[in-house]
Amino acid sequence: MKELKQIFHPGRFLTDLPDLHSFSYDASFGNHLPQAVVQVKDVSEVIAVLKLANEYRVPVYPRGQGTSLSGGPLPVKGGIVMDLSRWREILEIDPDDLVAIVSPGVLTSDINKAAEKYGLMYPPDPSSSHVSTIGGNLAENSGGPRGLKYGVTKDYVLGLEVVTPEGDLIRTGGRTMKNVTGYDLTKLIVGSEGTLGVITEAILKLIPKPPATRTMMAVFDDLVTSGKAISKVLTSGILPAKIELMDQASIVAVELYRPIGLPVDAEAILLIELDGHEETLKKEMGETERIIREVGARETVVAQTREEADQLWLARKLVSPAIVKVKPTKVSEDATVPRSKIPEMIDRLKQIKEKYDIHLVVFGHAGDGNLHPNIICDQRDTEEMIRVEQAVGEIFTTAIDLGGTLSGEHGIGTMKAPFMEKELGPLGLEMMNRIKGAWDPNNILNPGKIFPEPGQDSLVLRNG
Repeated sequence: MKELKQIFHPGRFLTDLPDLHSFSYDASFGNHLPQAVVQVKDVSEVIAVLKLANEYRVPVYPRGQGTSLSGGPLPVKGGIVMDLSRWREILEIDPDDLVAIVSPGVLTSDINKAAEKYGLMYPPDPSSSHVSTIGGNLAENSGGPRGLKYGVTKDYVLGLEVVTPEGDLIRTGGRTMKNVTGYDLTKLIVGSEGTLGVITEAILKLIPKPPATRTMMAVFDDLVTSGKAISKVLTSGILPAKIELMDQASIVAVELYRPIGLPVDAEAILLIELDGHEETLKKEMGETERIIREVGARETVVAQTREEADQLWLARKLVSPAIVKVKPTKVSEDATVPRSKIPEMIDRLKQIKEKYDIHLVVFGHAGDGNLHPNIICDQRDTEEMIRVEQAVGEIFTTAIDLGGTLSGEHGIGTMKAPFMEKELGPLGLEMMNRIKGAWDPNNILNPGKIFPEPGQDSLVLRNG
């Protein structure tokens, strides 16, 4: 602690109990106190901290704004929280090379705002983009509604500056669109959840912004039918920018939270956005509307103005804050299945909800199979949490059985670690462990994440 204190200005080296509590939680749940918090703002500080931590075998937990839904930055073994959220000095747009160069603490939405001044776009758009840092997005390989058409964070990372757990500085990739020089270390770091290195700078790919967008709401009396409508649209030759699903529980929650006129008697609504050139959009939206009605939509409403479209998308953004008004604890999952299995996954979620008598809310990026089944519960109710635990386990098992995955964009963190072997198998998990051991031989960087701890077989209660 004495040596660590020498590296930082007193205002950026925090050890008082109230400060430690402020960095002990994220947007999942659970509370783990660190022994110190360091707020880094340049590469030399990151290097110094990691060299010191590696020497004394002290855990280091990189952290952005704490918006992780999987327990990614939680200091589960104490040690040092490395806060990168104040490091926002660099946000450069190069319109000729179509790239952005950014510091890790830059807010994700600010990158897109800066790109728009040049008629460009940074597509990854997690719902938390107005508060989440790009460093956190890179660590978790975050997605968002536009992932259906444009992909996720890893698809837009050209190069990184990274400090290894032993305190060495490396650069991966570069500014070129193509780069096949050896192993793709850039893609390895993106999505590694802060377990292999600390990202200190990123080079991101930008694309031209589409000139126009159109938004439609489709209303369904049956949740499974809405899933069939998604499949039908996606096999028609039309590729929407977004297809978002809200079930009845999320519709009702939003209307109670902030009434905006959603149909509370509907079992599901789909929000669909198309983008491109205006003339093409008119034809594609007409065809999409025809397909949706043919499958069984009760009603379709096409937004006629930008304000009407914004109001519809506001409804989707309000789901998360709205549902926690019902009960205080939210278990937010993002099991993802192949697009063809969306109707079956939706049907199975309905069965799980009834089987375990839980308050299950289904919404999310249904267009790419990335559903967000959220369970609203009360962590103080032990009996209820046992049912939640069982339900979540069955959700994961169902997703894997349908050819899907544990996580589409939230990451593994602490929440899904017990289920890793179920998806990867023992050898797959062992190969990942070998990579971790090669990069971080003393296991100081974000330990307790991704890999299940010995004897860990609980998803929810271990952080209760």
